[in-house]
Amino acid sequence: MEVGLNAYLTLSAMLFSIGLYGALARRNVVGILIAIEIMLNAVNLALVAISRYLGPAGSDAGQVFAVFVITVAAAEAAVALALFLAVYRTRGTVDPEQINLLKW
Repeated sequence: MEVGLNAYLTLSAMLFSIGLYGALARRNVVGILIAIEIMLNAVNLALVAISRYLGPAGSDAGQVFAVFVITVAAAEAAVALALFLAVYRTRGTVDPEQINLLKW
């Protein structure tokens, strides 16, 4: 029995919703980063599924885009963790509500 495109897109939408809720509801910076990674993985799933079911035969465009998204997500995680480490060293907290570096 083959799983259809609707099942993959539904799973992708559910993962994206979970990630969005996690990004908006979390008070911990690391939790927010993990939620953003879940959202990016949901997009990867949708890209690969759409490429597989709707693209031309033998086309790997969805997989190539997914590799680019994974690369950007790894770079984003590294830069974000470096920034939050610097903020923690100066402020002593990584609570997003207590970080007000741009306020006068």
